[in-house]
Amino acid sequence: MADRKPAWAADEIMTVVAARHLRDGMSCFVGIGIPSTVANLARNTHAPNLFLIYEAGPLGAKPYRLPLSIGDGELATTADSVVSVPEVFNYWLQGGHIDVGYLSAAQIDRFGNLNTTVIGPDYHDPKVRLPGAGGAPEIAAHCREVTVIMRHTRRAFVPRVDFVTSIGLGPEPGIRSRFGFRGAGPINVITDLGVLKPDPLDNELTLVATHPGVEVQDVLDQTEWPLRVASSLEATEPPASEELAVLRDLKSRS
Repeated sequence: MADRKPAWAADEIMTVVAARHLRDGMSCFVGIGIPSTVANLARNTHAPNLFLIYEAGPLGAKPYRLPLSIGDGELATTADSVVSVPEVFNYWLQGGHIDVGYLSAAQIDRFGNLNTTVIGPDYHDPKVRLPGAGGAPEIAAHCREVTVIMRHTRRAFVPRVDFVTSIGLGPEPGIRSRFGFRGAGPINVITDLGVLKPDPLDNELTLVATHPGVEVQDVLDQTEWPLRVASSLEATEPPASEELAVLRDLKSRS
């Protein structure tokens, strides 16, 4: 990477780039952590009409600060309405009414499968037992599209995940529809190094953009499979001063 230290942290550029992918008026299924930060950054900048849905039931939440959990009272008090968890999943999510879901994971493979369950080949005796699925498999299956946000490291970007918690795209055309999944799956993977998208022919993740100061070799070095690189590789726009100011203000309120 370039020697000159950028004016933003790795998580900040990842969050800013992810927020730019959200369009005004979209409905977004939001998880706690980076996905919530991304959605609220977008809502407080270019997408004021972004409709946020949290797993616990708040619809149209407009939190002043970043929520600490899906049960944070800030979500319920700022929402247009609050419904039951079964309604969120059975009607909103499984019914195909949510435009985009944002997910993260401990591992992702070259076809966008995600692992948040165990690290190690033996499920019953893993090296690490992770928090588990939560609502992620439903989000991956039924949101119209999915964006994955995670740090880019060799232990996270692996040829094959140790456990498929949330299904990605698979090497065969139509694999998702055969399982009855209505959503398109992961169409963007945004990391602290760049942006990956699935190849339209075989769904394998391909590097399509790098962040300022990041070289292609930096990304290849942090990927455990031979990562494809797009012939027309792009460079993401650096975070604007307004984006950074809003992001840092949001974090300071928490």
